Formats: sequence, structure tokens, C-alpha cells
Amino acid sequence: MASSAPLTSHTQSQNHQDKNYGFALTSLTSLFFMWGFITCLNDILIPHLKAVFDLTYVQAMLVQFCFFGAYFLMSLPSGHIVKKLGYKKGIVVGLLIAAVGCVLFYPAASLHSYPVFLFALFVLASGITLLQVSANPYVSLLGSAKTASSRLTLTQAFNALGTTVAPSFGALLILDSASDAFLTPAQNAESVQLPYLLLAAMLILLAGIFAWLKLPDIMSEQKAEAENSEAIEGSAWQYRHLVLGAVGIFMYVGAEVAIGSFLVSFLAQENIAGLKEHVAAHYITYYFGGAMVGRFIGAAVMQKLPAGKVLGFNATMAIILVVIAMSTSGQLAMWSILLVGLFNSIMFPTIFSLALNGLGKHTAQGSGILCLAIVGGAIVPLLQGALADSVGVQLSYVLPILCYIFIVFYGLSGSKPVQAQETL
Repeated sequence: MASSAPLTSHTQSQNHQDKNYGFALTSLTSLFFMWGFITCLNDILIPHLKAVFDLTYVQAMLVQFCFFGAYFLMSLPSGHIVKKLGYKKGIVVGLLIAAVGCVLFYPAASLHSYPVFLFALFVLASGITLLQVSANPYVSLLGSAKTASSRLTLTQAFNALGTTVAPSFGALLILDSASDAFLTPAQNAESVQLPYLLLAAMLILLAGIFAWLKLPDIMSEQKAEAENSEAIEGSAWQYRHLVLGAVGIFMYVGAEVAIGSFLVSFLAQENIAGLKEHVAAHYITYYFGGAMVGRFIGAAVMQKLPAGKVLGFNATMAIILVVIAMSTSGQLAMWSILLVGLFNSIMFPTIFSLALNGLGKHTAQGSGILCLAIVGGAIVPLLQGALADSVGVQLSYVLPILCYIFIVFYGLSGSKPVQAQETL
């Protein structure tokens, strides 16, 4: 249940405990910040592009479908790239691919083409996928397996810092400028060009920095340890807690992205807050700000309490809050849905580290499988979009509740590490 029962070899665990990886972990926090920032901007893009291209909710959710669909298509190839190049080079390549995706927003806006926007998002997300496959297991391995959940939660707090800052950035540079009634749809579309060119410049700068930095070569250590130890037959798929963890990642990312994607529309409802879109966008900061605060708290709590139990508690609280948001109105409904972010905080890093617990030389493959499951961010919002078109935005939040129910099960039962089964 907790990450305190690793199945990794004594040698690997001891080696990683004996080394100081403070500098490497500090460097990696910048990556978590950047991909959190970029991912959260989708929540601003959705209402913006919905208005510019006059889309239904289902059509608008294609933003998330293309972005998170890239995880499904590119995670396993990314796992092979990381295995071949190592974690550090994987990070550099991922940053450069993401930068290309950001640059593609310029022609997409100039052509006033929704399909080109979706293609740009796919390329951008392909780079982020490679970053995730590289950085998440890297953080888990840079230290003791016993504190992997806490360590990954702490670095993910900087991911949440990015998601906290992004809504204000997007509202200011995209929605505020697009709220001018005298602008044509084409001019509104062009409001995304400057923000994404700035992001491209930042990603290229980070790629240069990481290419120059001297980081620990954990991949070489893993290969050396694997060669000097008895080989484990089969693959990561043989670990039950990994497979269930992949389902958990699917459910969590689906729920978090669906809630965030509809926040602006939810707060714009007359029976909730009746806010204009560019005003409602600023409130997304509270949703992701809660996640940031929760991750710092969670990192400390999971030094003392089993990670699985903390995960189960948080998912239960998320269910209660979404039910309140669905069944009430006004300020109570608004703040209930925003407060879900606080309890979302530790879910991704905790599920991720619990699922990788004890995989040994299968860790890189396991990471690829878990990142594959991030496709939940493509599927669940699309399904919620169909619900929103038929029963309304407020009632469509029943879908995230179903996702959180599975996460309660995983935290309390499904995350228990078990030895690899015989080859299937």
C-alpha cells in the first residue's frame, strides 16, 4: 500500500540512499514547472477557440483529445527513446520537440485553422510526453525508494506552481485581448501567437541548459546492476500494482483535466457565478493553486503516513466536493469545485511512484506504460463534453466522480506491491 515496501534490490536502494542528488532534483523542478504551465494553458485555449471557431463542447474538447492523445501514441516510443538515449538526453529532445509545437501556433493562427491548432497541440504534447517519461522516473530513482512518493510529490508541487501561474498569463495575453468586441475572429485567433512564441524561446533555452548540465547517469547504473544481478524474466506488465496504477493514472488525469477544462464554462453559468470568460479564467488559479499547496503539504505528510492511505483520503474528499458542486449553486458550488484542486494535489505523483515501486530494471518500461495512461486526459473530457452538450455543464461532473471512486480503491488496496508473475 505504501511506498515503504520496495521490491528493488538492496544494492540499488543502498546506492541511491548514499548519494546526494540535491542539485539534480533542483534542476528538474524547472521542467515540472514548464509542462504544468503549458498543460494548464489548454484550459484557457478551450473557451477561446470555442468562441473563435463557434464550436460545440465536444468539438472544443478536441483540444484536450489531441493534446493528451499524444501521450497514448507517443509514450511507448518515448520509453524506447529514453532507454536508448538515457534520461538527460531524453529531456533535451523532449524540450526541443515541445518548442517546435509552440512555434506551430503562429501559422495556425495566421491560417485561422482549427485543425492546424490541433496538430500544433499534438506536436507540443509529444515533446511533453518525452519529458514526462524521462523526468518522472528520474526523480523517483534519485534517492531512496522509501521516500519516492514524497520526493515526486515535492517536485510535482512546482508543476502545480506552473499551473497556478498559467491562468493569469493566459487570461491577460489571450482572453483579455480577445474580449474586444471589435476584433474579427481571425484577429482573436492571432492573440495566441505571442504567448506561444515566448514559450518556444523558454523551452529552447531550457534545452540548452540541460544539454550543458552534469546530471547523474542513473540509466547506466540500472543497466550495470541488471547485468550483475539475476535477470527478471518478462516485463513491467506482469506487475499487478503497475497495471492498476496505469488505470489510476487514466482516471486521475481524466478527472483533473475534465474539471479544469470546464471551469470557465462552469463559473460562467448564471446559477453559479455568472462570470465573463476572461474574469472566470483568473479563478482557475485557485484550482491549481490548491494543488500546489496540497503537494507541499502532501510531501511532508507522506514522510509519516503511508502514501496509499493519503491517496485514498484525498480521492474521497474530491468525491464529496464534486457532489456538492453538482447539487448546489452560487458561491458554495463555485468554491467546492475549486477546492477539488487541493485534494487532487498528491494524486498523480503518488499513483506514479506507487505503481513504479519495485519494478527494478523494468522502471523505464513501466514509466512509459504509466504515461500511456495519461490518455485519460483525452478521453474523459471528450465524454464529459458529450454529457455537457446533452445535460448541461453542472450535471456532466458526474464523470469525474466515477474516476475518483477507482482512485480510492487503488490507494487503499490496488497499490500493494506484488512480486512479478510468471510470464503470461
